[in-house]
Amino acid sequence: MSAAGTPDEIEDSRAPLLSHLTELRDRLWVACAALLVCFVGAFFFSKQVFLFLTQPFLTAITAVRGAEAAKAGLDLVNTGAMGFFAVQVKVALFAAIVIAFPVIAWQGYAFVAPGLYKTERKAVAPFLIAAPVMFLLGCAFVFYVALPFALEFALKQELLTGPVRVKYLPKVDEYLGLVTTLALAFGAVFQVPVVLTLLARVGIVTASMLRKGRRYAVLAIAAFSALVTPPDVMSMTIMAVPVYLLYEASIWLVWLIEKSRAKDASAPSSAPAP
Repeated sequence: MSAAGTPDEIEDSRAPLLSHLTELRDRLWVACAALLVCFVGAFFFSKQVFLFLTQPFLTAITAVRGAEAAKAGLDLVNTGAMGFFAVQVKVALFAAIVIAFPVIAWQGYAFVAPGLYKTERKAVAPFLIAAPVMFLLGCAFVFYVALPFALEFALKQELLTGPVRVKYLPKVDEYLGLVTTLALAFGAVFQVPVVLTLLARVGIVTASMLRKGRRYAVLAIAAFSALVTPPDVMSMTIMAVPVYLLYEASIWLVWLIEKSRAKDASAPSSAPAP
């Protein structure tokens, strides 16, 4: 058995840990500062941002009730004295997360980069651009496809004639919660191709592994969709289908990476023969 470490050895092993914790603290401070600055700036435009977030609802009203109904405006219910102020705070926080995402992602990469090999850093770097782009694509998919479709479905369930009338009038905080939850959820799950292709670049996953895990991926996607969407089959399907397609696209991308790697490995060396 080896002898216990000396006090100097213990102190030397403790020093790198303290250094890493200090750097982690500094990175978190920068990320939080970026989020705070974006939040303060976004709060002054929170009403404008909120009006922008209501566009999917107006699109759905136009599709179901006609353009004249959409021009008449949109009614959202506010039942609390401070209700809309709280909504503006949530809107500003949502906008801050979206705007500050590149800074937060960069701080995370900068923290782990020193522990990566040079080839691994080269593999990770392109994905720092892909991650924010895919996040914005996920938010755009919610805004222009998923949410208008779900709201159209809700509006078509109304009863506007007869002795009993049922009109869809969501509370303002419920509508905002639906928009922001779906946007952040889709922004996150649109990272699936980014994460899986990155793991393939560093040799952690293969296309064969992803194919074999397809049934488990389907279960995970269904569970996640049920967790973050409203409790109806339509909303779950709107989320689950594109996420599954992204998983299938990831398998194809990983296969391309493996094919390119095999081609490079089989290519003859350009170095002259001895």
